[in-house]
Amino acid sequence: MIAIASDHAGYQLKSGLIEYFKAKKLAYRDLGTNSLDSVDYPDFGFKLGKEVSSGNYEFGIAICGTGIGISISANKVKGIRAALIYDENTAKLAKEHNNANIIAFGGRTTKLEDAIRYFEVFKNTEYQLRHQKRIDKITLFEEKKCQH
Repeated sequence: MIAIASDHAGYQLKSGLIEYFKAKKLAYRDLGTNSLDSVDYPDFGFKLGKEVSSGNYEFGIAICGTGIGISISANKVKGIRAALIYDENTAKLAKEHNNANIIAFGGRTTKLEDAIRYFEVFKNTEYQLRHQKRIDKITLFEEKKCQH
């Protein structure tokens, strides 16, 4: 199952992705927001991060105006590796090298057809275990077991 959340600036792109999920019969959970009314992206980044870190989701999708603010917010949650995706290469490398568990899009910078394509690239890419020592360093730092 995929978790998805946005602020008001990402609402339309989120709605388009949800329609795509329905058409493809992909399981998802919409964590809001549910309108174009102004809201604060950190609230939805934190909520998505907590849900994804619970382990109940394959990965998450975060959307705000640029994707930057909501990904920064999600990355404050322990265990989250949110990556801003803006082309097929970043979608592929976010999975292969970083084992990202949240991908972020800009609602004002990403067309729906592009977001769908990047989503599919990410979803169908395998993580390469040769990068695990770097992920382990991030985890150790989060747990305050190493200092830099």
